[in-house]
Amino acid sequence: MQDLFSTDEASDSPQWERIAIGEQACVLRGFALRWQQALLGELTHITSQAPFRHLVTPGGRHMQVAMTNCGQFGWYSDRLGYRYVRADPLSAQPWPAMPPSFMELAAQAADAAALSVFAPNACLVNRYTVGTRLTLHQDEGDASQPIVSVSLGLPAIFLWGGHERGDATQKLPLQHGDVVVWGGVDRMRYHGVMPVKDGASPVTHPLLAGQRINLTFRRAG
Repeated sequence: MQDLFSTDEASDSPQWERIAIGEQACVLRGFALRWQQALLGELTHITSQAPFRHLVTPGGRHMQVAMTNCGQFGWYSDRLGYRYVRADPLSAQPWPAMPPSFMELAAQAADAAALSVFAPNACLVNRYTVGTRLTLHQDEGDASQPIVSVSLGLPAIFLWGGHERGDATQKLPLQHGDVVVWGGVDRMRYHGVMPVKDGASPVTHPLLAGQRINLTFRRAG
């Protein structure tokens, strides 16, 4: 069943659509459009303080997708393993603070998905260039709290799997402004992103030129 909502009472506000993809998971199409200018402005500031970088897996491979973080905690990977850290290892400074617009979007998306009150303390920012992908994985952090994932820029195909890596996956097309939310019984589902294809971003901004930006909000620890 699909429900159509408005982000606020103004007639010219972006419309958004909720599509269930699990018992406690959904795609909120167009949900983030209300915040897009604030998000892009804040991302410019965040990435000037903590630039994108390609992390190294514990096995020594460089990840295709570049990343950075904001919030009290940042997700990190190197030869020592996957973990959340309070400071950016490149600068030894705390990660940039999570902007109010980020917090508001994440909280309202979780509410729209009928999940628990959500106050994220970590936001992983991934940058996909054409041809890059993200293999199937489960998100770490507090499994009692939902995940809110926001798509900006180039479209992508989101892979939505089951609770085992070998389970069948659904291919869900995501556009600029779409949000995927999952929690509860769906919190530990495997998911990923197919190789991003070339195309035109619906918004002109340096961060989105030939790229896709994904914000993943979590509660760490």
